[in-house]
Amino acid sequence: MPIHPTAIVDSTATLGQGVHVGPFCIVEKNVVLGDDCHLASRAIVKERTKLGPGNILHEGAILGGLPQHSHLPEKTGDLKVGSANTFRENTTVHRGLDEHQSTHIGDHNLIMVGVHIGHDCLVGNHTVLINNVMLAGHVTVDDRAYVAGGAAVQQFRRVGRLAAVGGYSRAVKDVPPFVMLDGNTSGVVGLNRVGLQRAGYQTEDMASLKSAYRLIYRSGLGWNEILKRLKSEFTSGPAAEFYPFFAGGKYGFMPERRTPNSATIRLYRAEGNAGEQSEGQAKAG
Repeated sequence: MPIHPTAIVDSTATLGQGVHVGPFCIVEKNVVLGDDCHLASRAIVKERTKLGPGNILHEGAILGGLPQHSHLPEKTGDLKVGSANTFRENTTVHRGLDEHQSTHIGDHNLIMVGVHIGHDCLVGNHTVLINNVMLAGHVTVDDRAYVAGGAAVQQFRRVGRLAAVGGYSRAVKDVPPFVMLDGNTSGVVGLNRVGLQRAGYQTEDMASLKSAYRLIYRSGLGWNEILKRLKSEFTSGPAAEFYPFFAGGKYGFMPERRTPNSATIRLYRAEGNAGEQSEGQAKAG
């Protein structure tokens, strides 16, 4: 159990087998570090933090810091981290705000340089948070979601499973599962096909997701009717996850990006047989 002589490890901390604590690290009181955790130089693990096995903290990562809140309670919550996560340089993760609340991070997540995860967040498994992503308090990021660099998620919002959030997006409402959010407009631009294929979904699942997507974003039906049809028509496979996600929403959902009617250049499909132009050819409006 190598601990560098310049590191400060509180006597009440619990360190598992094979833990490495590098130069100038700080491990505060009552911290738990699971087997084979590795802390590179200047990493800090604050009190009320528990890490499972195999977590890697790169230089300057700080886990379990006090919540950023104007009215901190006398006793704050804790931070619980699963196994095999990577926290790259200068990431910050804050513990729960109230004494009996927690920030939770699951397993096998890649959290890149400068990411901030606020108090009471819930991050699932196998997510990727790219450089400088900002999660405000009480944000949920579901399994296998991908959030690109500089994106910000507003407090209490959710990013659904296998969603892909583009760089510098502003997720001010919930991001549904399986969709992509455009970094330029923050609008939904279809299904996350690459992520779905990598997750092993086949043609039948993709077709069902496409049908559900069209119902949600392009049917023009009232919201109650959309929910009713999602519940009755999509009862199995990944598309069945849409109904509980939308039914549990409290803050609205990110809208689809659509070309405005006033656009100077529009995409169109020309009618007719002979000499027909291909779909997507531009025409002056």
